[in-house]
Amino acid sequence: MASALCRIVIPLFISLVSSNDLDKTQFEAAFQGRCGRDSPCEQLCYELHDGMFECDCKEGFLLSKNGYGCIELNTTMEPMLHEELDQDIGEDILYQKDASFSAELEIGTETEEPESSTVLSSTGTSTTIQAVQFLTTPGTQDPAATSREPEPPSTGSPCLLDCSAGGQCTLEGGVHRCQCPLGRTGQTCDTETEVRSPRFSGQGWLAFPALRAAYKHVQLQLEFRPESWDGILFLTGERDDLAGDFMVLFLYQGFVEFRFDCGSGVGVVRSEDNVLLNQWNKLTLYRHRWDAWIQLNGGKRVQGRSKGLFSRITFREPVFIGGRGNTSGITEKLPTERGFRGCVRHLEINDLIYNFALAPVGDAVKGFDIEECVADRCSKVPCQHGGKCLTSGETAVCLCPLGFTGDLCETRLDLQVPSFNGSSYLRYPGLGGSALSWLDLLLVFKPSAKDGVILYNGHRSDGVGDFVSVYMSEGHLEFTFDLGTGAATLRSEDAVSLGQWHEVRISRTGRLAVLQVDKKPPSQILAPGAFTQLSLPLNLYIGGVPNFDMVSPKVKVRTSFVGCIQKVVINNQPLRILAEALAGVNVDNCPHPCVARPCGEHAHCVPHHEAYKCQCERHCQDINAITTSSTASFTGTTFLHYTDPDILHRIVSDRVSISMKFRTSASSGLLLWSGGPEQTRGVTDFLALGIKDGFLHMRYNLGSGEALMTLNNSRVDDGHWHRLKATRNGQEGWLSVDNSDTMYIRSPGKLKQLNTYTGLYVGGVEDLEVTTHHKYHRGIKGCISDLILDSDYHVKLSWSSEATDHCGYT
Repeated sequence: MASALCRIVIPLFISLVSSNDLDKTQFEAAFQGRCGRDSPCEQLCYELHDGMFECDCKEGFLLSKNGYGCIELNTTMEPMLHEELDQDIGEDILYQKDASFSAELEIGTETEEPESSTVLSSTGTSTTIQAVQFLTTPGTQDPAATSREPEPPSTGSPCLLDCSAGGQCTLEGGVHRCQCPLGRTGQTCDTETEVRSPRFSGQGWLAFPALRAAYKHVQLQLEFRPESWDGILFLTGERDDLAGDFMVLFLYQGFVEFRFDCGSGVGVVRSEDNVLLNQWNKLTLYRHRWDAWIQLNGGKRVQGRSKGLFSRITFREPVFIGGRGNTSGITEKLPTERGFRGCVRHLEINDLIYNFALAPVGDAVKGFDIEECVADRCSKVPCQHGGKCLTSGETAVCLCPLGFTGDLCETRLDLQVPSFNGSSYLRYPGLGGSALSWLDLLLVFKPSAKDGVILYNGHRSDGVGDFVSVYMSEGHLEFTFDLGTGAATLRSEDAVSLGQWHEVRISRTGRLAVLQVDKKPPSQILAPGAFTQLSLPLNLYIGGVPNFDMVSPKVKVRTSFVGCIQKVVINNQPLRILAEALAGVNVDNCPHPCVARPCGEHAHCVPHHEAYKCQCERHCQDINAITTSSTASFTGTTFLHYTDPDILHRIVSDRVSISMKFRTSASSGLLLWSGGPEQTRGVTDFLALGIKDGFLHMRYNLGSGEALMTLNNSRVDDGHWHRLKATRNGQEGWLSVDNSDTMYIRSPGKLKQLNTYTGLYVGGVEDLEVTTHHKYHRGIKGCISDLILDSDYHVKLSWSSEATDHCGYT
């Protein structure tokens, strides 16, 4: 006969049985060799790995103790098999051919005479056995474990609440509350409740009787709605310390993972996709002997296999749902020991659909910290256009995707300047390696609440590791980052005023970070430790986050931002806040002039605090060429910005002529500008037309000194329309208004080229004082019409008749 390596499951107490009964001993035998004519298997043979095989029997037969024979089952034996056989009570003892083992025997006392009886063998002969008992050693499971009730979690802190009905007091976030037993609720567990679809708090669990008839095969279906990325969904096994056989299904960093051990090594199966947070997920699990697969939300089936030769699992412990129950050894077997937070509405194992209520009404034998799930209230809230329903207290609300708003996401929204309400966020690709050694951030925002996360990017979905975060805390703006050796926080000296636009600049190089809010003096800090690089592989979030489990506990606030964000610049690259977003939830429009689309359909409205500029798209040049008249109205803080190549080429050419009509009652203001701010190494080139003290002037600098001429013979701030004509040819310049005498000037030095690459600004410019080096303090307040370059290029100023009507000019 082939040599054998056997795994025998022997009960801790071998009772005496009659000749009409079958020994309850279950075992598993693996033989060296292959299936074939020489194998000892009486009926079925299965090839194993590592040159081994094992025997099995057809339906209606039971594998005998020798590992290869089969015993026919009859109707007399059926009740015993169904009730007793698959409970697999006993310790696993491994032995090999020619090996020996010993155990202490405890013979019955004088008052309990040892009995003897016969057991039917596979060969039909009978054998007499003596009743003995194996003395349990430390760590050995008591056979009564299946009836032992798991203990509720203990807080270890003095309780300030009188929890009734067996409730346990716990301290969470500095507040005491009662963890109530299944079927009870209320502040002190004084109210009875019915649980049909349980919601788990992350602290609680449900317990069901141990699995039966499942040692070789388990098929499980589970519908769950997670509220966090980590947590134990399902756990059961042979021993309460998980030292023997076990099966566990859990969430880790947003993925579903199944681990199982048949006694000779753990098998691991992990989903390829994340679960859907705050949404219903469906999971199917199938295990047959060593092999298993899981399928999440109808996606790809992911397969795995346990190690070693043994393929049967002994189940003696209760089935725990939502938490670890009374088991120990979790930290040695799993990467998380957190309980599940969320809802479960369907659990089916081997064709048994579980009722979550307490026995005898339901199937649960015990449970703690369980309440009724209210997520199904969403069935009465039909969110439209892909909106997702979320329960909040006693109500259910729709989380609307980008571009939609309303109670049911029924209204299409033309988003211009995003507004966030505390449940909103926008998601982008993470900063990744782009922020490894240095990071520059510019944010323009208007807060409406004193607390809330404005920006967050982390390293891990459980909040551990590197991260950067900008947030409001008690009215102050804070920037916190962690390079892996401790967090550093910069806080604005003064509180940030609510309901107003603010600009924050953040710079980090290695361990050094600098924070400046508006024009206040900057502050800086040095991060602790020796690490200097920042790793941020996860998504970047602006305006809030979908779940605060992903946010580092070193971030002080646990709420999302309330207010508006109009500009984000990362490492000198402007972020197209809406166009580049991967996804967003509950984002509405901020009250702003851009919402009315004042630039028409062929230009982009760029917000600048309460003002805006119109940025012409590249194809606008074709429209401009055929436009003969246009009018725009300006408020002193609004402006138009043109960057298309044709306009830029005309402005920087050796010769350019500019003609326009304008009307204003203000004594000062900027009409036209092309150029950049002054630099420390010298003055950059610029060209400007403006009004000061009621008189028109022209000024330009080609790099070797400024030329300025003012028409002092006629005021232009009388509220009437005036026409100006300005020309620059190399260093020479000419200016006239309303057909008056033309004034001439020449710039100093020898430079003749105007080197500006910022485009053409009309009516004003962003960051006006800085850009013009305090030459101008505001844009024009009035109207501009008929802007023509080089006599033939008509610049389109407005696509709206409102400007024409307001300016009183057609």
